[in-house]
Amino acid sequence: MSMRPTLAVVLRHFYLLRGSPARILPLFAWVTIDIVLWGFLSHYLTSITSTAFHFVPALLGAVLLWDFCIRVMQGVTLAFFEDVWSRNFLNIFATPLTISDYVGGLVLSSIATSSVGLVVMLVLASAVFGLSFFALGAAAVPFLMVLFLFGIAIGIFACAIVLRLGPAAEWFIWPIPALISPFAGVLYPLATLPPWMRAVSYVLPPSYVFEGLRRLIQGGAVSAGRLAAGTALAGLEILLACWYFRKVYRHAVKTGLIARYSAESLN
Repeated sequence: MSMRPTLAVVLRHFYLLRGSPARILPLFAWVTIDIVLWGFLSHYLTSITSTAFHFVPALLGAVLLWDFCIRVMQGVTLAFFEDVWSRNFLNIFATPLTISDYVGGLVLSSIATSSVGLVVMLVLASAVFGLSFFALGAAAVPFLMVLFLFGIAIGIFACAIVLRLGPAAEWFIWPIPALISPFAGVLYPLATLPPWMRAVSYVLPPSYVFEGLRRLIQGGAVSAGRLAAGTALAGLEILLACWYFRKVYRHAVKTGLIARYSAESLN
């Protein structure tokens, strides 16, 4: 992967964002809505329960972390969809740009957009609801890293699905976070799940993050082994997603699908 063509992909998406406020607004809007909704719900649950359990870090903290993972995924997919909607693939791949350069550009674009969303989330959660991730100390870094890597993995995999099936397959992509969240145990311990769902959870890196977060909030220690397992799984899934994207791209070039790409077909 060469940095210059990779940064050119990032620069293209920067120009798209700069020229369209409609593209910038979603970076803040949905994050704000989620934090306000779950923040007040957490405060309400804390006020009506007689236990000393504090719902704000448990619920709002989990939602904030899951939102970050979703923003990372969408940072990759939305950058890819811009080329789908503009039917720009032939123009892009007629240049010396390689698949590694292109995917690297999508990932860097996601880093930029998700970082903006993360800053907004941290500021709102801290200023309005008193939730500060700095209280978690160094433990917050591996949590965010695992979620970031997993978001990149599912983002690249989602792009490969659309490239293989056609633009209409975009509607298969939006529900992915909602389908994953019950297995990841975002809002509840994995022990509440039936055995077959727990078996799926063990291959999802976010499940290790949210189990560790709940343990930390309850005064326990985070298992370094579990976090290491989550990180290794996320890294492996990125490699598998990149392999699948490259395979789909080669199929699209070999069969001519990339030249026949249109929003009306689902091949």
